[in-house]
Amino acid sequence: MKCRSISVLLTGSLVLSACTMGPNFQRPTMNTPASWGPEPQSVSQTYAGAVDTRWWQNFHDPELTSLANRLGKQNLNLQIAAERISEARSQMKAAASAGLPQANWSGSYAYRQLSSEGIFSLAEPRPGSSMNFNLYENVLSTSWDLDLFGTIRRSVEAQHANATAMLAGRRATALAAVSDLATSYMQLRGVQQQQAILKSNIALARTSLKLVKERFANGVATNLDVSQASAQLASMSADLPGLENSEAALINAISLLLAEPPRALEAELRPYSVQPPLPARVPVGFPSDLTRRRPDILQAEARLHAATAEVGVAMAAFYPDITLAGNMGTESFSAADFFSLPAKQFSVGPTLNIPVFEGGRLISTLQFRKAAQREAILTWHNTVLNAWREVDDAMTAYTKAQSTYNLTQQALLQNKAAFNAAHERYRQGASDYLNVVATQAALLSSQSALSISQTRTETTLVGLYRALGGGWQYAE
Repeated sequence: MKCRSISVLLTGSLVLSACTMGPNFQRPTMNTPASWGPEPQSVSQTYAGAVDTRWWQNFHDPELTSLANRLGKQNLNLQIAAERISEARSQMKAAASAGLPQANWSGSYAYRQLSSEGIFSLAEPRPGSSMNFNLYENVLSTSWDLDLFGTIRRSVEAQHANATAMLAGRRATALAAVSDLATSYMQLRGVQQQQAILKSNIALARTSLKLVKERFANGVATNLDVSQASAQLASMSADLPGLENSEAALINAISLLLAEPPRALEAELRPYSVQPPLPARVPVGFPSDLTRRRPDILQAEARLHAATAEVGVAMAAFYPDITLAGNMGTESFSAADFFSLPAKQFSVGPTLNIPVFEGGRLISTLQFRKAAQREAILTWHNTVLNAWREVDDAMTAYTKAQSTYNLTQQALLQNKAAFNAAHERYRQGASDYLNVVATQAALLSSQSALSISQTRTETTLVGLYRALGGGWQYAE
């Protein structure tokens, strides 16, 4: 009869275990535009194609591609993020283990002396019974929480969502790392190009100074011309250390991304290389694809999932919980009889826990979890809107940067023509050296501005790729 009762109880519990409290998670949605807003025509145009997950290869720079290939294995932030994923998955397994039967064995020995005025006095001891004895115990204990209303299952669901959030966080780290690498690399090549421009102008200034000194020796030029030429050469030379410092800092920044010590990549990156060209076309996908691709949106979604599951955990705490427990083993006053049949003992039965009064703790916890869920929903919506804004801003910035580059290029052509004319007029004695100084300064300024504009255009494109959320796949 006892076994039948236990069987009925177990069957009923298994049926009830299908009941899980709280809302089931559903992916949030937002009304998305069909396409990105139109942008003015430019040399490198955007279009609604599939986002390239290896966009850095579109710059056709072997060195940049090589650095990106090493980044996935060497970057320390990626390794830290991977360990966080492992931590989250371990927590999920620990939460899941609570839903499995638990078993523990214990063995003990004790020498006891009972009090004649204690519990032993309530019974009628045999005459001459000893109050001192040895007690040997050997017990195997088992328990199984039936999880009638899904407390454990919702906890596992929440931990699984947290692990997914950690995975999305690692993808965000990977995207940030490759974007920072590409940005630093573009800036490095830009600084190196500015160095080359400055050195070329310094060489030109030296030639001009030599010419002025020769004309001064021949009585054609004045002390003022010599002073102006010397001052121009000194001013240009003074700008070179700052560019060299920026170059060293950018090389160290790239080294850090690859977990290399300072100056480790100098031999590799110090040689001058031209700035990479822009790709002819840039695929930007559709706004609706962004929620499935951007790591920060996926992370916000996973955190919403976890918050939803935690609501279920808080709701299940209001309901009863049944734990099946049992133990078996031996108990004896003598070591010789420890394993004998009469020494055996066992117990089995359910334990029912019903919350009666918790001082408002359960209600407050549930209110907190519901508020956290509402916050997670708002956070997701805000993350999506911010992602759309970043993409739209980056597309506009990319187009405007190209326009600035084109105008700066035209200014450079005009300043180059002006310098050549002023230099030739000075050689012919038709103009003073002040015009040469002014036009060369304008030429140098426009050359540097063009290099800076090209760097800004390239880094803006990197920012667009980052906003689109593609590129973290290299670290998977």
